[in-house]
Amino acid sequence: MSKVFLHNFEHELEEKFVTAGGPGGQNVNKVATAVQIRWNVKKSSAFDDEQKWMIRRALENRINDEGELVLFIQTHRSQARNREEARERLVELLEKALVKPKRRVATKPSKGQKLRRLEGKAKRSDVKRGRGKVTDD
Repeated sequence: MSKVFLHNFEHELEEKFVTAGGPGGQNVNKVATAVQIRWNVKKSSAFDDEQKWMIRRALENRINDEGELVLFIQTHRSQARNREEARERLVELLEKALVKPKRRVATKPSKGQKLRRLEGKAKRSDVKRGRGKVTDD
């Protein structure tokens, strides 16, 4: 899933450029280099209902009440580089969200494992029993 993946929903992205904070001299006050990307997961036509559910579940802390995933990037001094990084990060987040977890296969402990566990418990029991009161016989 690379740039081709992004093409599926690129028309649904809403980009806004704002002035970034932090160091950068006068450039920071004059040029809107920071990018804010908004993408509405609920209204997207690029994914089916199951995929939307997986995205909303995985990214629930990043999605607002309107169903929008909002990314704000201001790491670079260039508007183009910030825009590129925001799109890359969006694709990364979606790729991770759409990975189906492997099903856990239930296993049973082997006879040897059960035996070793019981032997360990017996040894520990003997050690603790040895800590009791000392009697004169």
